[in-house]
Amino acid sequence: MTNAPENFDLAQELADTADWDEETSESGPRAASSTTTTSTAPWPDEREQTTGEQDLAARHQLRRVAGLSTELEDISEVEYRQLRLERVVLVGVWTEGSVADAENSMAELALLAETAGSTVLDALYQRRDSPDPATYIGRGKVEGLAEIVKASGADTVICDGELAPSQLRNLEDKVKVKVVDRTALILDIFAQHAKSREGQAQVELAQLSYMKQRLRGWGGNLSRQAGGRVAGGAGIGGRGPGETKIETDRRRINTKIAKLRRDLAHMKTTRDTKRSGRKRHEIPSVAIAGYTNAGKSSLLNRLTDAGVLVEDALFATLDPTTRRTETGDGRVYTMSDTVGFVRHLPHQLVEAFRSTLEEVADADLIVHVVDGSHPDPEGQLAAVREVLAEIGADKVPELVAINKADVADPHVVARLRQREPHSVVVSARTGEGVAEALAAIESELPKPAVEVAVLLPYDRGDLLSKVHEHGEVISLEHTGEGTRLTARVNEVLAGELAAYPG
Repeated sequence: MTNAPENFDLAQELADTADWDEETSESGPRAASSTTTTSTAPWPDEREQTTGEQDLAARHQLRRVAGLSTELEDISEVEYRQLRLERVVLVGVWTEGSVADAENSMAELALLAETAGSTVLDALYQRRDSPDPATYIGRGKVEGLAEIVKASGADTVICDGELAPSQLRNLEDKVKVKVVDRTALILDIFAQHAKSREGQAQVELAQLSYMKQRLRGWGGNLSRQAGGRVAGGAGIGGRGPGETKIETDRRRINTKIAKLRRDLAHMKTTRDTKRSGRKRHEIPSVAIAGYTNAGKSSLLNRLTDAGVLVEDALFATLDPTTRRTETGDGRVYTMSDTVGFVRHLPHQLVEAFRSTLEEVADADLIVHVVDGSHPDPEGQLAAVREVLAEIGADKVPELVAINKADVADPHVVARLRQREPHSVVVSARTGEGVAEALAAIESELPKPAVEVAVLLPYDRGDLLSKVHEHGEVISLEHTGEGTRLTARVNEVLAGELAAYPG
C-alpha cells in the first residue's frame, strides 16, 4: 500500500488546479477541451436557409457518383450486386430542319438523360424522311446500334421521339437491352422532382396514361389466362377464368387513373377558389413562363425574394410558386413561377398539368423567359409558344425577358432584340437589367377602369389605404377638410368612394 506524502495538503492541491480550464495548451486533455469548445461555436456568417436552399440540399443528400466504384472484377464465386448510374446510348431520327437543329436536339436529349441519372456513352442520329414504322431507325441501323451497345456495355437505349409500343418491342428484341423514348425519360424526371401532393398526382396520372398502352411482359405471360378455383385464380376482384393478365393490369390502371382524376378535381377546386379571390379583389397577376432551365426561378427570386429552389438542371422546379409583390406606386400584384417547357412536351403532361397551366392562361401578363446563351433561342421561343397556344394562353400579353445576359453573345442578344421588339435584357445572376424589367412589367399591368375625384375625411384612412393598394393615385393633397384625392380604381372600390365626392 502506498502512503501519501507527509506534506500533502488536499485544499492546496485543489486551489492549484482551479485555473486549469482557463489555460491553453498545445497537448493534453486541456487542448482537447479547447478544441471541442472552438468547434461548437456558431459560424460568424450563419443565416437561415431559404425554402429553395433547403429543397436543394434535400435533393442532393443522396447522389450516385460515377467513377468512384470499387467494383469487383471477378464475381464468379460470389453473388454481387451494385448500384450505379445507367449507361445509355442516344438515338435520334432527323426528319426536318438543319444539321444544327438535329445536333441541338441530341444535346438536349443528353442533358435530359444526365438529369434523370445516367451516363451518356454514345449518340447517333439518322437522316430519314420519316421514322421507320417497325424499328424507328430502320433494319440496317438497328444492327449497327446493337453492335455499339454490345461494345460500349450500355444497358439502356434512349430514342429522341415518342415510340409506338410495337417499335419499343422490336428495338428491345434486337438490341437486347432496355429501350425508352423521350416521353418516358421526361416523365421519369418529373417523377423525381415532383414534391407537392398535386404535382405527384399529376405526374402519376401522366405516367399511367403513358403506360396503359405499353404493357408487355417477358415470354408473353401477360397474354396467359388465369387458372385456379377462386375467380379464375386472380383472387377476389377478378373477372373470371377468361381474363388475361394484361386485361387485369389495364383494368387496375384505369381504376387508379379514375381515382387520380377525382383527387385532382378536388385540388383544382382549391386552386380555383384562390384564383377567384384574386379576381374578386381585381389583383393583377403575372406568370413567368419559358423553356426549362432558362432561369425562371432565378428571375422570380431576383424580382420578389421568393427563395424558391434554383438548380442548373432541366425541370428542376415543377410546383408553381406565387408571390405577392408591389409596384413602385404601391399597387399589389402577384407573380407566379410555372413549370418549364421543352420541345415535343409529352401530351400526357400537358393534360395532367392543365390545372397548373391555367395559371398562365388566366394571367394578365406573361413574362416569357428565354436563355440568351442557348445555341437556339429562337427554337426555344417557338416551342414555348406552341404549348401556350395549346392551353389557350396565346392571347395573353407577352413580355420577352432575354436572360443570362452576362454570358450571352452580344450579337445573339441584338438579334433577339430585333426579332422581339417588346423585350428586355436581364441577368438573374448579376441583377443586370432587373430594374428595367420591373418597370416594363409595371407598365404592362392592367390599369383600373374608373377615375374618381373624392375628398376623404381623415378618419377614413382605410379607404385611402385601399386606393394605394388596389388603385393608381393620380394626385393627392392634404387639406383642412380631409384628403383630396384623384385616382383610378376598380368598380367595387369606386362604389365605396362614391359617398365622399370631391
